Amino acid sequence: MILEKSVEYINSKLGDFKPEIGIILGSGLGDLADEYCDYAISYANIPGFEASTVSGHKGRLVFAKINGKNTVMMQGRFHFYEGHSIQKVVFPVKVMKKLGVKTLIVTNAAGGVNGNFKPADLMIITDHINHMGVNPLIGINDNSMGERFPDMSNVYTQEYVKLTENIGEELGINLQKGVYMAFTGPSYETPAEVRMARVIGADAVGMSTVPEAITAAWAGMKVIGISCICNSAAGVSTVGLSHEDVILAANTAKEKFKKLIKEIIKEI
Repeated sequence: MILEKSVEYINSKLGDFKPEIGIILGSGLGDLADEYCDYAISYANIPGFEASTVSGHKGRLVFAKINGKNTVMMQGRFHFYEGHSIQKVVFPVKVMKKLGVKTLIVTNAAGGVNGNFKPADLMIITDHINHMGVNPLIGINDNSMGERFPDMSNVYTQEYVKLTENIGEELGINLQKGVYMAFTGPSYETPAEVRMARVIGADAVGMSTVPEAITAAWAGMKVIGISCICNSAAGVSTVGLSHEDVILAANTAKEKFKKLIKEIIKEI
């Protein structure tokens, strides 16, 4: 199987290094992997991985010890809108599980639906809404990873939601909390879609994270989700949306984001 080949290849490069924490770094948030990099492997060299095509995504697995914890970071993710199958999108999460990762920190750049959110705010994800029209667990179930009908009532580990809140207070970082709703993209949501998202309980919208979080929860991993609110979604603001603005807001938030992630790693 390609999963075993991928894990075998990565382990052949790592020696005794066994990651326990996985981090998926969203658009504009890859600086953490530049700051901490003991060893890196390009996606193009790993069986089963694809090259990342999105600006701001370097496309490599980065391994490093951060605050005494062995971590593996995805510096760039795969998106459904790039034309990958949903199974390909979540393949790296399965690889992380097989490498020994017990906790997944998944991050993203998102549009703010909640009118109280401002660009460069960080939001702790408390729950999600899957509006992508597909589920990564469809197909033959791998019983060695997780059960056929997994419970999704606690995808984002609530003890870690509280821990992240406390860390934010200690660091003086004003953290928002809310529900993340995933659309397929690559087009941004229309004002009507954003109104729908607000009505059904979403605080932020984006094009990632949910498939990976579902897969991690299915595989028994603890999950922490953090969104960087990079703009106000369509209809919330009269300003047009662009990927350049997303990267700009992520760059504004990256220092507090890195501080937060490093302290979370230390405490979990």
